[in-house]
Amino acid sequence: MDKKSLSERDICSKYITPAITQAGWDLHKQIREEVSFTKGRIVVRGKLHSRGESRRADYVLYHQPNLPLAVIEAKDNKHSLGSGMQQALGYAEALEVPFVFSSNGDGFLFHDDTGTGAQVETELSLDQFPSPHELWQRYCRWKGLQEPSTQHNIEASYYDDGSGRMPRYYQINAINRTVEAVAQGQKRILLVMATGTGKTYTAFQIIWRLWKSKQKKRILFLADRNILVDQTKNNDFKPFGQAMTKITKRQIEKSYEIYLSLYQAVTGQDEDKNIYKQFTPDFFDLVVIDECHRGSASEDSAWREILDYFSNATHIGLTATPKETKEVSSITYFGEPVYSYSLKQGIEDGFLAPYKVVRIDFDKDLLGWRPPKGMRDKNGELIEDRVYDLKDMDRYLVLEARTQLVAQKVTEFLQASGDPYQKTIVFCDDIDHAERMRQALVNLNPERVAENRKYVMRITGDDQEGKAELDNFINPEARYPVIATTSKLMTTGVDAQTCKLVVLDQRIQSMTEFKQIIGRGTRINEDYGKQWFTIMDFKKATELFADPSFDGDPVVVYSPKGDESPVPPDDLEGGNQSHAGEEGVFSDPSTEIELPEAEEGQKRLKYVVDNVPVFVLAERVQYLGPDGKLITESLRDYTRSCVHKHFASLDDFLRRWSRAEQKKAIIEELAAQGVFWEALAEEVEAKRGPAVDPFDLICHVAFDQPPLTRKERAEQVKKRNYFAQYSGAARQVLEALLDKYADTGVEHIEDLKILQLAPFSQMGAPIELIKAFGGKAGYHQALQDLETALYQPSGAA
Repeated sequence: MDKKSLSERDICSKYITPAITQAGWDLHKQIREEVSFTKGRIVVRGKLHSRGESRRADYVLYHQPNLPLAVIEAKDNKHSLGSGMQQALGYAEALEVPFVFSSNGDGFLFHDDTGTGAQVETELSLDQFPSPHELWQRYCRWKGLQEPSTQHNIEASYYDDGSGRMPRYYQINAINRTVEAVAQGQKRILLVMATGTGKTYTAFQIIWRLWKSKQKKRILFLADRNILVDQTKNNDFKPFGQAMTKITKRQIEKSYEIYLSLYQAVTGQDEDKNIYKQFTPDFFDLVVIDECHRGSASEDSAWREILDYFSNATHIGLTATPKETKEVSSITYFGEPVYSYSLKQGIEDGFLAPYKVVRIDFDKDLLGWRPPKGMRDKNGELIEDRVYDLKDMDRYLVLEARTQLVAQKVTEFLQASGDPYQKTIVFCDDIDHAERMRQALVNLNPERVAENRKYVMRITGDDQEGKAELDNFINPEARYPVIATTSKLMTTGVDAQTCKLVVLDQRIQSMTEFKQIIGRGTRINEDYGKQWFTIMDFKKATELFADPSFDGDPVVVYSPKGDESPVPPDDLEGGNQSHAGEEGVFSDPSTEIELPEAEEGQKRLKYVVDNVPVFVLAERVQYLGPDGKLITESLRDYTRSCVHKHFASLDDFLRRWSRAEQKKAIIEELAAQGVFWEALAEEVEAKRGPAVDPFDLICHVAFDQPPLTRKERAEQVKKRNYFAQYSGAARQVLEALLDKYADTGVEHIEDLKILQLAPFSQMGAPIELIKAFGGKAGYHQALQDLETALYQPSGAA
């Protein structure tokens, strides 16, 4: 057998897998083949989206299911031994495994990142593949886990419900890093994971492993929203069963092992509310704090008292947005994150929904408005004589025409989208603003409201009926409410998987709050057509995307009391920082509070003006670029830049196109990068005419060449008397293929199944038609020759 004639899969089955199993690896428990560990980035342009390719490792080897150790990248024997190494190193970096192998079936190139071997890269024969025991011992030395008891602690298994569900790769990284930190005695641990990436499920698996290994026997899980505690208890934590209870404000039952609680249920401003003191300080040996950027990050918070009381326990903080200000610091308390998984990475991997931004600027916001001297507002209040601009709108000045224009733009967007029932959250500055916005949207959508009065609902902390509809808004199967106007209530704890539109008519100065609000749209639910979402911004909030701290690592700027050392300015955290559930607010966490008063003891004055017109100054659409930055770019611009990344010049493209055995491979490759062929064709054909195929679209859009239609290309082939070299059935087939090309394009004629369709089915069976070319190889060669003739430069002989 000629090894070089074998496919990559044959090399795997005949050489690589036998070499691994011969070294002692269990085929069913320790070896996984073709492991796709990302979903493939979703790319959005206009109303269309596409999904790129997932990252897939040929082999991942495990000590046991929760502990990956090695990656193997296989190539066919036409490649060298190490040709897959760089690709494998990229996979290993993401999966956080130290052992990497590349193979072409002749042996292995072994890369060892642990520093425990004689050298970093070594060539091995097929029978020298290392055993599971050898790699595990090297791994433990690398991690500093030589003690048998420590090794036992990190080997505890995940919870397995029998469905085959495994944590995603980044969840495995987060779980393993946390379990290893606990096993090594670390007492304060911080996990940073973007909204929508499964923090609660990750926390459950961490607790399960620590609990089952008996490292931690009594665990307290703290959250600051009642809905978060109930969701956790009923969903991700359900396997704890009878060992779990929820703490309420009554006598504590101390026979359970897993306790879930609201901060507010166990603490308060009065000593008799401090229910946590009914437990001894050593009762819990693990405390897990959800959304730890909230009250627990503040040194003088009453919530911190709980953590101080149970200070001997291990504390694990979970957050999407660690808070780092001059007054509050997650990192100062918990230490640097043991693992971070960002929004940018989640979008790149295809686990989080990307977004496009519709930015709308109004004249009075940007240019300002000054009232005429002596002007009074709608309520008879004398309006202070000064210039009012964006920072004043809906806080100190209400322009009713502005509210109406925002509602009009939201309504127009929903109608133009083709889906007026897509879940929409409108973030307003306060409860009064949310109510005015509700009224405006109701009046602009009379038909929808007539269908169901809950088409638009205000969901704020002071409105019981609105709060009662929160679960229906979150539920993908519930059509109503469609539009929710809110202020602070829905910034966190709202798992709105089908929210497709996030409207920002709120002045946001806190980066933490901005991230939380954006997180309302980042979940994907493909069953309900939610792959991406739109942010409609009326108050320049999306300028925060440009700040390096939006998706960068948090930086400590906290200055402890008594420390007079200078700290960097923190402009983003100015303004109104307080919101429901934060430090100093110990009532129902869903209760909202008004904006700060102008002076102590006086309610902030808000002028309402009903006779000042407001106009749109600018409107633009921005997309999320590959680097995570927003870009203003047309479909043509995006296609041009995408093609230029793949092909250095027109000659490079023509050369690769002519050499490609199947043209559809190039077409599909560019489609995976977000080139929307149909939309691009519509745009070009609106000017040029019908039926331009991908070849001409690329030449025209990326390299400024005049495009030919498919029909024009087919006619050129006929004029050259191309078919004179064929006769009989072969000529009939090729003439019909050319006609099919003119109708449907090159991808369709490259598919052998076309021979089963008319008019080919009237000519004979597919096998007979292929025989007319001397066999399959002759048919494919004739097809390639036809394509070469199709794509000859105009006028070529």
